[in-house]
Amino acid sequence: MSFLPEPGYRHGQRTRTAVLLVNLGTPDEPTAPALRRYLAEFLSDPRVVEIPRVAWWPILHGIILNTRPAKSAAKYATVWMPEGSPLAVWTQRQAEALGRVLGAAGHDLLVRHAMRYGNPSVASVMDTLRAEGATRVLVLPLYPQYAAATTASVGDAVMRWALQARRVPELRFVGEYHDHPGYIDALAQRLEAHWAEQGRAEKLVLSFHGVPERSLTLGDPYHCQCHVTARLLGTRLGLTKEQLVVTFQSRFGKAKWLEPYTEPTLIAMAQNGVKRVDVMCPGFVADCLETLEEIAQEARGAFLEAGGEQFSYVPCVNDSPAFVQALADVALQHLQGWDTGNRPDAAALAAQRERALAMGATN
Repeated sequence: MSFLPEPGYRHGQRTRTAVLLVNLGTPDEPTAPALRRYLAEFLSDPRVVEIPRVAWWPILHGIILNTRPAKSAAKYATVWMPEGSPLAVWTQRQAEALGRVLGAAGHDLLVRHAMRYGNPSVASVMDTLRAEGATRVLVLPLYPQYAAATTASVGDAVMRWALQARRVPELRFVGEYHDHPGYIDALAQRLEAHWAEQGRAEKLVLSFHGVPERSLTLGDPYHCQCHVTARLLGTRLGLTKEQLVVTFQSRFGKAKWLEPYTEPTLIAMAQNGVKRVDVMCPGFVADCLETLEEIAQEARGAFLEAGGEQFSYVPCVNDSPAFVQALADVALQHLQGWDTGNRPDAAALAAQRERALAMGATN
């Protein structure tokens, strides 16, 4: 095996500490060719589809990549922002805001973002960080709840890059923050602001991304952590068990996934007389296709068609100050012991000098 030269490396350059935010990914544009490239990478990940390659490859390349890209492109087109894909836009804004918050606290850190699938890739951003002198990298996946298909796959991508690196930086990984007080508070503040503007519905539905049910029996903590998040959020908001419903969305294939499923649950609610629902997706920290199209469009239509009268989608935390501060708190917790370039401000230095002078006068 040959190891790649260090891009832009200069002997004697200043070493830096970096925080790398990683989200799932998105196509570069809402077109069938872009979706085909994106889905080929995404659905080729054995963490995502745990089916033997010999059985999965004919299905992926013979059927899915020939039929799904055009349909998915049409859906992406309905949520595309002027700046690009919503997931890409919000993730970049989160990284920029996190850098500002950490900088205001006196930390001189490199803060960058990458996508597990698509651009900017994990490998390309790791190359950039090494060129900028990063010798310590904290990898912070934007998945509050740990799942092998998401969080672990980020680790795979980083370590795959490391296998070819000549100088591998010190690496730390954030595994989960589903119960972090700052994250729970950011969700609560988003809901409280929504209720202040539009009032509170009869039911609050918390829709998390689904995973195959077998992942639960194989030891994946995702299902349990989703329910912990929901319980903590419900307690923070003072909701009863009857007011709060946890569901799972985005099924793929014929296998049984975590239940109850979101859209059938909403239809049943409407048929049973529930007229008004609020729906939030706490597992997504940035609005994307799954929230803006699958929930705010498709699920809304299903609920109203079944007899519901008002469906309110509550946006993700995105780059809200509360969530960015939560990210900063999580990052600083995991950065302990590393040089973050933190320098005391002038007032702190003056206070230190005064304490030193006082101690000298008493000795």
